[in-house]
Amino acid sequence: MSGRLLLVPDGLAGDRVDAAAARMLGLSRSRIAGLIETGAVRLDGEPVTKPSTPVRPGAMLEVELTERPSGVPVVPQTVEGIRIVHDDADLVVVDKPVGVAAHPSLGWEGPSVVEHLAAAGFGIATSGAAERQGIVQRLDVGTSGLMVVAKSEHAYSVLKQAFRDRTVDKVYQGLAQGHLDPPLGTIDAPIGRHPSGEWKMTVAAGGRPSVTHYDTLEVFRGATLLELHLETGRTHQIRVHLSAIRHPLAGDATYGADPVLARRLGLERQWLHAVRLGFVHPGTGERVEFSSEPPADLVHALGVLREE
Repeated sequence: MSGRLLLVPDGLAGDRVDAAAARMLGLSRSRIAGLIETGAVRLDGEPVTKPSTPVRPGAMLEVELTERPSGVPVVPQTVEGIRIVHDDADLVVVDKPVGVAAHPSLGWEGPSVVEHLAAAGFGIATSGAAERQGIVQRLDVGTSGLMVVAKSEHAYSVLKQAFRDRTVDKVYQGLAQGHLDPPLGTIDAPIGRHPSGEWKMTVAAGGRPSVTHYDTLEVFRGATLLELHLETGRTHQIRVHLSAIRHPLAGDATYGADPVLARRLGLERQWLHAVRLGFVHPGTGERVEFSSEPPADLVHALGVLREE
């Protein structure tokens, strides 16, 4: 990692910080936007949170340059179970099965959505790190359901901003252990890295603001089917929030689920599915919404509970 300290010249007064930094460093605006996301860009000592932040002449711009991840090749491969829900010139919406990552990463040797799209001949946006090109949102490997991938550079920029601005409707269904009281509510608790595990998250005072809204759909003996709306999109957000209120998702051993219940329901992963995804289409400007039904393993678990 190397740091660059730059003085904003008069000629860039009023420009967006991503455009100004790109011109001064000779990088793409999408690369600068990615650095902003990771907190690697500061303006007069303060972290920049939006690429559209204007700069003033004489301001001190600090950029920590990181090397793009290496050793994570995108190997085109057809992935069984991925369903294309929608496809147009700007974006593709996929229904991701369990056991599939959004994109390749260090330490993950399984299939990914990016690799499937490459094998299927989909051209996606080149913005983002090489193995994450076009990815504007991610789902956990153990979570199934809807996710959108940008195909055009314009769509990538617009959709990334929509997720930052919280204008995307992200609706999940999750099976929580026990009965929530109240049956409808909001969990507002910051989330950060768990001190004991690199891949685990936790509610932490110094974490990032995180808000989950929930509503009860169906009550069973010892479990509750919830509809969950994400206001933010933190890593493992639903899993961490429900675990924090002592109602972990059924089958989620990482966050304290009862293994006996999981075996009884035939679950080998957390009961969580992204059922609806809605946003303003970056090409047409119209609101679009897509839906997905829970897959067979989750439906089976509900069937067991209903029979009981």
